[in-house]
Amino acid sequence: MTQVLVTGGAGFIGAHLVQALLARGATVRVLDNFVAGTTANLALATGRSLEEVHRALAAGTGPARLGERCQVWAADIRDPAATAAACAGVDVIFHQAALRSVPRSLLDPTGTHEVNATGTLALLEAARAAGVRRLVFASSSSVYGDTEVPQHEGQIPKPKSPYAASKLAAEGYCQVYSRSFGLSAVALRYFNVFGPWQDPASEYAAVIPKFIRLTMRGESLPVHGDGRQSRDFTFVDNVVEANLLAAEADAAGAVVNVGAGDRHTLLDLIELVGKILGRTPQIVHEPARAGDMRHTHADVSLAGRLLGYVPPVDFATGLRRTIEAMTGTEAVADRG
Repeated sequence: MTQVLVTGGAGFIGAHLVQALLARGATVRVLDNFVAGTTANLALATGRSLEEVHRALAAGTGPARLGERCQVWAADIRDPAATAAACAGVDVIFHQAALRSVPRSLLDPTGTHEVNATGTLALLEAARAAGVRRLVFASSSSVYGDTEVPQHEGQIPKPKSPYAASKLAAEGYCQVYSRSFGLSAVALRYFNVFGPWQDPASEYAAVIPKFIRLTMRGESLPVHGDGRQSRDFTFVDNVVEANLLAAEADAAGAVVNVGAGDRHTLLDLIELVGKILGRTPQIVHEPARAGDMRHTHADVSLAGRLLGYVPPVDFATGLRRTIEAMTGTEAVADRG
């Protein structure tokens, strides 16, 4: 990989990818409309100050430059001109741009489809025209719905939300472009990704940063349902590793799980957050949410065979690192 494009590169996962790619010596382009992505994430990813990022983005027309090896297009993946320009001369695309969140998709199914499915199709067209070698697509474990665990790629998907359906549709387009147009694409089904730089304050915040923040403030934690629903919480470094492997693996047209290969209930999560922070979180049970899956648990054996993927960071270690990043100090040691 020499020249790469990260769509959604100012988002949580995208920014971690940008940081890893720059560390490997790649020339990185970022395409982000900054609806969900932030300039703060770009500053962290590139090692620049927030002021430098703002100055670069405000400098004028065309891509902003953040050093010699990073350019940023402040544009939407559905903008044909910007997408074509960002794809020109690119070897690999890491497609992270999306409207995430099951609850948001229930409120706005059309908007979710337009970004996640139609936007992916537009990007595939631009990538095909530019002669891109490989596109790695960020899909989601939500496509499985309430199937038996551990979930594996041979199961028939049963999406429960417009978000899940939009990701499944985009997977299909990636496979079609691999089979019919010669654009090598790999779809990675992410399982409940968490880690530093994840926004705890968003209306649609993921559960881990939200629970950490509320526990630190001494506020009660809203748990939808009985709290025994379980998730394969996957630290962001694992997802970055899987993307880097997928960029080079002999896996054109494949759909592959990316998880930690384990699962924990929300009650388990709350207990461990409290243990690390040395506090006793208070729980308020609320009605279960429409569209939510009961359990997620990734069978990562195919990822191991096709990509050589072995999750490098376990759940407890990842949670401790996330809390350290959010508190700005070393987390409280395991109180055993």
